Amino acid sequence: QAQLVESGGGTVQVGGSLRLSCGDISSANCMGWFRQAPGKQREGVAAISRPGSKYYADFVRGRFTISRDNTKPIFYLQMNNLKPEDTATYYCATGGGRCSTDSRYFTNWGQGTQVTVSS
Repeated sequence: QAQLVESGGGTVQVGGSLRLSCGDISSANCMGWFRQAPGKQREGVAAISRPGSKYYADFVRGRFTISRDNTKPIFYLQMNNLKPEDTATYYCATGGGRCSTDSRYFTNWGQGTQVTVSS
């Protein structure tokens, strides 16, 4: 499995936007984004299957968009209208089986990138 590397994290004010990137997705069937805030469990944010089906957690629906680059082995998470509660370390992951935001289906993980939303 190729090593996954995230980029694009940083600090942004409430209402701002960030775009996270993750590569190399190799031949993964499902690509996902997860996050973990201090003292909280990791939670699924969004996932996209190789054919293009998308899955979102309710708390980001309408604000975040997951997509993949059809010419490069990279996928993205566009985050708009960010809120303080979006502050967390964001991880990308890939899996070869069922696609959803359930972390049990993901086998290859990146090291994480920090997103901080300041009020």
